[in-house]
Amino acid sequence: MTSKMLNGKTALVTGSTSGIGLGIARSLAAQGANILFNGFGDAGQIEALHNGVAQEFGIKTAYHNADMSKPAEIEAMMKFADERFGGVDVLVNNAGIQHVANVEDFPVDRWDAIIAINLSSAFHTTRLALPGMKKKNWGRVINIASVHGLVGSAGKSAYVAAKHGIVGFTKVTALENAHSGVTCNAICPGWVLTPLVQKQVDDRAAREGTSVEQAKKALLSEKQPSGEFVTPEELGALAVFFCSPAADQVRGVAWNMDGGWAAQ
Repeated sequence: MTSKMLNGKTALVTGSTSGIGLGIARSLAAQGANILFNGFGDAGQIEALHNGVAQEFGIKTAYHNADMSKPAEIEAMMKFADERFGGVDVLVNNAGIQHVANVEDFPVDRWDAIIAINLSSAFHTTRLALPGMKKKNWGRVINIASVHGLVGSAGKSAYVAAKHGIVGFTKVTALENAHSGVTCNAICPGWVLTPLVQKQVDDRAAREGTSVEQAKKALLSEKQPSGEFVTPEELGALAVFFCSPAADQVRGVAWNMDGGWAAQ
C-alpha cells in the first residue's frame, strides 16, 4: 500500500454531512486522514455516509453531533476526538448558516445564531485543538470563510461580519503559531452549489417566475465572472494543498476561489 500524505493523521471537519464540508472531508480521506464528521441530518444516512467513506478510503471515521452554537457541545466533541483518535491534526472550521435581511429588519436571534455558528465556533474548536497540535509541532487549521470575508453584499450583514471576523481570526492564529509547525489559513469560496445555495436559487426562481436554470445563471452573472459554480472537490483540493509540505510557509492567507468575484 502506498503511503499517503495524511496517513495516521485525523481531520475534524465541522458541518461535513453535506456540501463543502463533505467535499473537503472526502478529499482529506483520499490522502489517508481519519475523519471525524460533524453536522445535522438523518442519523441513519449519516451513519451510512461515514461508514461508506471509511470503507472507500480504508480509513477510520466517526461522527459527533455537536451543535456548533453551543460551546459545551463543542468541548464534548473535542474531548471525543482526543479519546477516539488521540487528537485533531487537521481542523476544518466549515459549519455555517445564512439569513438574508436588511440591517433594520434583521432578526436579533438570527444575528446571534450566525455569529455563534459561523465565527465563535471556530474560536472554540481552535483553542481546544491548538495545544495538541503544538505538542506534536504539526497542525493545520483551515477556516472556510467566504468571498464575503473579503467583500460585502447587501442583506447579509451577519454573514459578512462573521466571515470578515473569520479572516481576522485566521491571521491572528497564524501569527501566534508562526514559529511552529502549525499553520492557519482561510479559504474564501464564491458561489458553490451546496444545499444552502440551491435553496437561494429555488427561492429566486419562485420569486421571479423563472426556471431554476435561469435563476442559477442570473445568480452567477451578478457576482461570479466565470459564470461557473465552484465545486466542493475544488475546495477539497485546496485544503489538501494547505496540508502539504509545499504549504509550510503559507500562513494567515485568505485564499479566494471565487471565479473572479473579488477581482472586480
